[in-house]
Amino acid sequence: MSRHLFGTDGVRGRAGEFLTAELALALARTAVARAGAQRPQVLIVRDTRESGEMLESAIAAGVTAAGGDALLAGVLPTPAAPLLVRRHGLQMAAVISASHNSYEDNGIKLFAADGFKLDDDTEHAIEAALGESLAAPAHIGRVRRLHGALEDYLRELHTRFAELDLSGRRVLLDCANGATFRAAPEIFRRLGAEVEVIADEPDGRNINDGCGSTHLDALVEGAAAGGYELAFAFDGDGDRVLAVDGDGQIVDGDELVALAAIHLHGRDRLPGGGVAVTVMTNYGFHTAMADAGVEVATTAVGDRYVLDELRRRGWALGGEQSGHIIDLGFGPSGDGIASALLTLEALGGGDLRDRSAMKKLPQRLVNIRAADRDSLKSTMAATELASAIEREQAALAGRGRVLVRASGTEPLIRVMVEAPSARETAAACGRLTDIVKTVLGAGLSV
Repeated sequence: MSRHLFGTDGVRGRAGEFLTAELALALARTAVARAGAQRPQVLIVRDTRESGEMLESAIAAGVTAAGGDALLAGVLPTPAAPLLVRRHGLQMAAVISASHNSYEDNGIKLFAADGFKLDDDTEHAIEAALGESLAAPAHIGRVRRLHGALEDYLRELHTRFAELDLSGRRVLLDCANGATFRAAPEIFRRLGAEVEVIADEPDGRNINDGCGSTHLDALVEGAAAGGYELAFAFDGDGDRVLAVDGDGQIVDGDELVALAAIHLHGRDRLPGGGVAVTVMTNYGFHTAMADAGVEVATTAVGDRYVLDELRRRGWALGGEQSGHIIDLGFGPSGDGIASALLTLEALGGGDLRDRSAMKKLPQRLVNIRAADRDSLKSTMAATELASAIEREQAALAGRGRVLVRASGTEPLIRVMVEAPSARETAAACGRLTDIVKTVLGAGLSV
């Protein structure tokens, strides 16, 4: 097939149009045929989208057609899959989810026996082999339910946070009408918290619809009005989390990673003494980590790059502003529920409103659309723009930073500035934006 299927987070697109049952079956059959095991055991997990059952059936058909057994775990958060693969000694997992996208989209993420997502070379090999004829297997596989999968995942969480006592803590959870709607409230209650939940009634179409980590208005209002100590919002598949304090202030992934890093470092539970974040991470994070004696590695945007850096360095903790936080001390992928519990562990009974792990600098981000995506590289190297970036960086040296980069997925140039004051941030960003627009001859994307 000539069309590129795999992105940085598996295969994703409009369900029934791009991501069809036929494509799902072919992907599963090809992946299992290349697995090399005699009778591969493949876990299948999905979120709450209405297309999930269709794609679950198609993937199960592909697995069994290649001689593997399909183990259906039903609706579970994405991070449950790699944990269960390891726990049960399975050969592969397929997660059906489009994360924070709306219900019309869906996706397929493939995990290997070690619990990590398939590497680029393996994904490319699967994609290249989709058009090839496959030999008939020695036998046809079977489909069966994996009973107790939710309880297995909860047990993993409870074991990790067994010493976390949430008795007397009032917590509000937004489950995005997605994959965390059963698991998140249950583990918080088992640990003693008084829990109220919103967006926990999925109907197949309301996932991420005005709720979850990408739509925080309802959670902000509920946290402040209801007198909750703190609140957490997960995304549709449960691999991200953002927090809201008792005053209704949003606490993003940068602050959550900072809290976790300082907490773990202070208890000698931060392997290598370092943390990995992306180029979008607030400048204040770097200052805070330097003060705490924690080394920071910076990667391109995307949890895959954060994970790669952690594995390369032998570190365990990393994350993004979006709330995708990875703690390899618990599992091999981002886990929103585990990250929320880690935040409470780091607070140690304290109030999130009194957090002091880092001081965020005012940030301004503007997206500028380019008429021709191929022009982005040359635009970035344009003498006028390069000089302007160098000038603004020099003015903010040691106090803030400037980032101008081409988007990896859209025909956009992103201009981001962080400075000690909102006024200085807006002024510097405005100057750079004007120059980029002039060089591009393009309009501003809101």
